[in-house]
Amino acid sequence: MKLIKTTLTIVSLMLALSACASNANENNENINNNKKETNMSVIHLTKAEFLKKVYNFEANPNEWKYEGDKPAIIDFYATWCGPCKAISPVLEELAKEYDGKIYIYKIDVDQEKDLASAFGIRSIPTLIFAPMGKDPQVIQGALPKDQLKKAINDVLLSK
Repeated sequence: MKLIKTTLTIVSLMLALSACASNANENNENINNNKKETNMSVIHLTKAEFLKKVYNFEANPNEWKYEGDKPAIIDFYATWCGPCKAISPVLEELAKEYDGKIYIYKIDVDQEKDLASAFGIRSIPTLIFAPMGKDPQVIQGALPKDQLKKAINDVLLSK
């Protein structure tokens, strides 16, 4: 019995590791393909783009000043993170549903370590909701779509 449990554990670990490894190249290709800004999908940002489009914390370190023309969600994620993978298609759906009303940005914490450090990101996914003219709000974890929609409507769109 103990041998069966050990074997199942090893097989499960191998499957999980191989799934993560095979998805790494696909995720990197998707990130590069999605860099173009379109209103119908999430937008992957570098630090330089973040400073221009979201918040220039280098020039304005003591006061949040959102640079965008629409409210935004900023998703700090990693390609190897299971909950991040789970929430990614939900964010894509929300980007289409709220097209023209909000931006949904993604920051890869492995690629943009300076950004993750600047915001003290210790757990992923971490979502920052950036409303117009108000302080941002932070949510950690992969929330279900209905809770994300409620947060978008309450925090970002003030419905």
